[in-house]
Amino acid sequence: MKRFFIFCVLCFISLNICCGSMQKYALATDELEITSKSAFLMDFSSKEILYEKNSTQHLPVASMVKMMTILLSLEDYYNKEVALDTKITVSENASGMGGSQVFLDAYSNYTFEELLKSVIMASANDASVALAEYFSGSEKAFVKRMNKKAKELGMKDTNYVNCTGLPIPEQYSCAKDSAILLSEVLKYDIYHNYSNVWMDELNHPSGRKTELVNTNRLIRYYKGCDSGKTGSTNEAGCCLTASAQRDGMRLISVVVGAENSKTRFNECSTLFNYGFANFENEKIIDSSISLCELSVNKGKKENVEIYAKEDFSMITRKGDNSDYQINKLIPKKLNAPTKKGDVVGKIQIIKNGVVIREIDVIVNENIEKLSLFDSIGKIVENW
Repeated sequence: MKRFFIFCVLCFISLNICCGSMQKYALATDELEITSKSAFLMDFSSKEILYEKNSTQHLPVASMVKMMTILLSLEDYYNKEVALDTKITVSENASGMGGSQVFLDAYSNYTFEELLKSVIMASANDASVALAEYFSGSEKAFVKRMNKKAKELGMKDTNYVNCTGLPIPEQYSCAKDSAILLSEVLKYDIYHNYSNVWMDELNHPSGRKTELVNTNRLIRYYKGCDSGKTGSTNEAGCCLTASAQRDGMRLISVVVGAENSKTRFNECSTLFNYGFANFENEKIIDSSISLCELSVNKGKKENVEIYAKEDFSMITRKGDNSDYQINKLIPKKLNAPTKKGDVVGKIQIIKNGVVIREIDVIVNENIEKLSLFDSIGKIVENW
């Protein structure tokens, strides 16, 4: 019995060590004055959680659903399924969407760029449905893609029924999943062409003009905020997922179910203020800097430089002097041939005795194997 008790204690300690890297900075819900039903603050690079309140509670999130519509549209654009100037015919169904809209003309053609910009800036329901119908044939078919993508991203507490966020009982998400979703959208450069624009115009084929005003006020009033998505219905309350960047650190802040619009912007700002005041981003691995040079056995070149495959930054609390250790698991030499991008080892980032990340190490060039003629030439050269 005593041995069993000791075993359980050791398991508990091990579990806490393993889980600690993701949760170590998360505040208790009463340490910030957040009145919204749910809230979440996350570092973009490391995905470290800095604050959470009811972060996985199933709630309606209104137009924040459109972040998935935007993400799939961006994916199709980067996969060359559509171009910015591709003409998309708006159906009567799409043009008749209620709620926030840009008043698209039914049976008229708009460019993909115009529709995408209308969703990102003005949260347009009609443009969202027009995109869904274009990419999947119907909104229903597009929603299947939305749910499939949510599962791929690990959004465990999300279920989509439409692409707009218009109220429907079976549709829900949560603050944590909303942060995960925006973190994916942020990876696409073209998104930033529209997300931080305050005002613009949509010129309709009929000659009308609709003024586009960004629904995310923080891009104008909060230093460093350059992206995000609002949402507001009677059922969901006022919601906001936003991102801001300062001094090389990007944070994602989410509030769901705020009492009013002013509260959602204030509480999102409160979360940002807390994050920027208390944390900083430290680059641990720089993929542009050579780790070392390895000799190449039987290669046309005798040495090759190796690099980390990707950058790695870690968020730390200001004043935290904890040291990181870098353990290089690489061979002493390589055998030719090598190809640019070949994985030849790993880097382990260790903090407090725990491996918190492993990154592949790659070679940066092709090196051919010496031929028999090359080998004879080297022998003669060194004679």
